[in-house]
Amino acid sequence: MNPRPVPPAPPPSPPARRRRSAAVLALVAALVATLVTAVTGAASAADPLLSQGRPVTASSVQSAAFPASAAVDGDAGTRWSSAAADPQWLRVDLGATATVSQVVLQWEAAYATAYQVQVSADGATWSTVYGTTSGDGGVDTLTVAGSGRYVRVHTTARGTAYGVSLWEFRVYGTTAAGGCDTTGNAALNRPATASSTENAGTPASAAVDGNAATRWSSAASDPQWIRVDLGASRTICRVDLTWETAYATAYQVQVSADGAAWTTVYGTTTATGGNQQLTVTGSGRYVRVLGTTRATVWGYSLWEFAVRTSGGPPPSSPPPSSPPPGGDVLLSYNKPAVASSHQDDGACWQCLPARAFDLDPASRWATSATTGWVDPGWIYVDLGATATIHRVVLQWDPAYATAYQIQTSTDAVTWTTVYSTTTSAGFTQTLDVTGTGRYVRMYGTARSSGYGYSLWEFQVYGTGGAPTAPPPTPPDPTFPATRLVFADEFDGPAGSRPDPAKWTVDPGTGQNNELQYYTDNGNAAMNGAGQLVMEARRESAGGRAYTSHRMNTGNRFHVQYGRVEARVKVPKGNGFWPAFWMMGADFLTGRPWPYNGEIDIMEILGRDTYRSYTTLHAPAYNGGGGYGQERVWTVDLSADFHVYAVEWDSRGMRFFVDSTEVFYASKATVEATRGPWVYDHPFYLILNLAVGGDWPGAPDASTPFPARMLVDHVRVYQ
Repeated sequence: MNPRPVPPAPPPSPPARRRRSAAVLALVAALVATLVTAVTGAASAADPLLSQGRPVTASSVQSAAFPASAAVDGDAGTRWSSAAADPQWLRVDLGATATVSQVVLQWEAAYATAYQVQVSADGATWSTVYGTTSGDGGVDTLTVAGSGRYVRVHTTARGTAYGVSLWEFRVYGTTAAGGCDTTGNAALNRPATASSTENAGTPASAAVDGNAATRWSSAASDPQWIRVDLGASRTICRVDLTWETAYATAYQVQVSADGAAWTTVYGTTTATGGNQQLTVTGSGRYVRVLGTTRATVWGYSLWEFAVRTSGGPPPSSPPPSSPPPGGDVLLSYNKPAVASSHQDDGACWQCLPARAFDLDPASRWATSATTGWVDPGWIYVDLGATATIHRVVLQWDPAYATAYQIQTSTDAVTWTTVYSTTTSAGFTQTLDVTGTGRYVRMYGTARSSGYGYSLWEFQVYGTGGAPTAPPPTPPDPTFPATRLVFADEFDGPAGSRPDPAKWTVDPGTGQNNELQYYTDNGNAAMNGAGQLVMEARRESAGGRAYTSHRMNTGNRFHVQYGRVEARVKVPKGNGFWPAFWMMGADFLTGRPWPYNGEIDIMEILGRDTYRSYTTLHAPAYNGGGGYGQERVWTVDLSADFHVYAVEWDSRGMRFFVDSTEVFYASKATVEATRGPWVYDHPFYLILNLAVGGDWPGAPDASTPFPARMLVDHVRVYQ
């Protein structure tokens, strides 16, 4: 994350297809990459991931900043950290008995030298399925055999004077739950609304965020409700409620197709709070808990509200722009906007008020650097007519408000506050509000830093107004996607060049202080055996000592969503840097990197072909701060062909090497922890073999030339 409130001045637009890659991964885990070693386990885990988003507990935490839940949130930039003592443990509840086949531990620098992986049916009696006394940190990929509902890492000796700390704790395996998926949570990070909230710190969304330390809490009256939008009609087999002390003695669980007419699938008048796993039978897009009698003088409060389904996996996290249920629409798109000031200079070009309402997550409004870095600072939108407001979504830049109000007005003179906070933490905030007016304003009264206020997006949902319909978006593909929309099998005769109808050859120098000169098709040809050979040579051209090849599908083929894959065999040797990646197509029409977005599906360094890298780049996280994942393998990736792929939709991206999922980038998680998601638009594909540069380093006397990157196929499915 760029700590400045505005990005630096964009660099001059380069010659075609500029590339910036992850010189160092954004993940802090990559800072200890030299500790990473391949350990017991195959190169793939075919079984599904069971632990992500599940309830988790620990023996201790270093502080509230390092909770147990951070190790199972799918975000390798957050972590659990214990107190500095032995022993320690971290335990995940899979929700049902599972056959566990693999456990992946991604240690922070504070690792365990001695630990056991254990399973249990009841969380009390444990069986050890793996143990070591010679752990060296890094990433441990462990093949195990055992079964249980609970899986625990139990550490007995620390590698440092600090506690023990895990970026990620992943458990893979299978469950047999009679057709009911008791490990998946269809409600996780879905849009949630409630009849009321006690305060801004206990929103409805906190009950469906997978974090057992955050909660929804209502006003102190009866009745109250919380509901979640699953995104599509689902068959619901179980609902799990984790009550805070303020629980309901009488409540119903209800389902609905439209968010208006409700059917009760469970009811009680004698509930006792705590953790309740309710077997239900019903279907619907919306699920609601309707509390009718409180157990205390306080309101109703849920740590977690999970929905289990049958008949397929639940949808992923939705785009934050998904409208609330009940007929509400986006009212603010492309409507006139006014602000206390705005910035328009080399550091933030045309950061006008309208940029917050254009549904472009790579453009933003910012207060003036000369007059606007003061309190208060504000921006409002004219909805065109009086509207009833139900939801406001803010995507903050690092220059955010710690204290602000959402206000409505009929005349842009007299304002009514419908939401207020003094503890905002920035990033994405989805606010359920109730108000009416033609104008909606964010009124900031305290800044997070010495800079001003800045919003990538300010979205208003409700009814009425004079809305302008946003451009249609393509439908999400259903995976596994089977409709082939682009393919190159490289079946031409030996010596033939890449198909110019599919590929644009991209000659010239690279970025990142790379040492090669990309020739105009002189380093790429079919081999007659069904592969394209991209060759790096030790020869002079364009003022460089090495030549190689780079090509892309720009202006030939662009794609938004689907499965994008390439079957590639990479070269081995110091200084080589093969890559398969995508760039936002708006780069070709002048939008500078990284505002266009970059998706690195595969990067491998020839100096260590036991590691693969996947990274995303955007305005708020790029270059050495990109968002991604390193994967360590027990096989040499240069020894054979492997399929490198991404499955991409409006909710996020899943990256694969062969059949193994190596990284999941959730749109909701990125927006809540990193910054704007800039990938909901067309991209083009790129293949290249770089030589040297900041990340791989230079070739040396041991580097073999010529070196060949073989591409067996490139395919895109929707």
